Amino acid sequence: MTTSYHRLHFLVEGQSEEIVVNNVLAPYLADSGWTVTKSIVTTKRPAGGPNHRGGVSCWSKVDREIKLLLRDSSIEILTTLFDFYAFPPDAPGMADIPPGLAPHDRVAHVETSLAAAAADRRFVPHLILHELETWVFAAAEQVGCLLPGLTERLLEDVHLAGGPEFVNDGPDTAPSKRILNYCPQYSKTNDGPLAIADLGIEELRSQCPHFDSWLEGLRDRLP
Repeated sequence: MTTSYHRLHFLVEGQSEEIVVNNVLAPYLADSGWTVTKSIVTTKRPAGGPNHRGGVSCWSKVDREIKLLLRDSSIEILTTLFDFYAFPPDAPGMADIPPGLAPHDRVAHVETSLAAAAADRRFVPHLILHELETWVFAAAEQVGCLLPGLTERLLEDVHLAGGPEFVNDGPDTAPSKRILNYCPQYSKTNDGPLAIADLGIEELRSQCPHFDSWLEGLRDRLP
C-alpha cells in the first residue's frame, strides 16, 4: 500500500519560527496529511564564508530564495512564516496598501500581491499579523507560567487592542518590544515557542483569525 506524500515547505524568518514549525505546526499539519520541510531565509552569502541566515530586510534576497524553492517540483505548497511588522517596504504590495484598511485587510493585500508576483499557484505566502510574539500574546496564560507576572500585562494589552493580532502600535510597542519591556529576561527562542506549544493550535486559531484563515487555505490545497 502506497502512502500519499504531500510536501509543504516553510520558508521562515529565523530560529524562533523554525522551532515553532518543528514543535507546533509540523505535527499538527502532519495529522492533516502534509509532510513538512523547512528552511531559514538566507540573508547574506559572503565570499569564502558560511551563509548568514535569519531576518527579512531586503525583498530581492527573499524573492530569489522563493524562486529557487519553486524550482523543486517535489514541493506541492511553499508557504512562509515572516512578520508583517517591519516587512521590507520594497516587497510587492507594501507600497500600495490602500489607506484606511483594517490590519487583516492590510496583510491580506500584501499576501495577495506576493502570490501574484510569484505567478505560481503553489506559493501560498503567510505573514504573521504582526509578529511571532503575537502568538505569545495569545498564550498569555502559558507564558506567565514560565515568567511570572507577565500574564496580566499581556492580557491587558490584548483587551485594549481588541485581540492578539491587533497588538501593534509602532517600533517601540510592537509585540516583541512590549514583551521585552515588561520582562527583559524573555527568550524569543525558548519562552515564546514553549508558550505557543502549550497553548495549542486550536486555541491559537480561535484567537487569531488571520492565522486560522491561512491554515484553512492550506487544508483546502490538499488533494
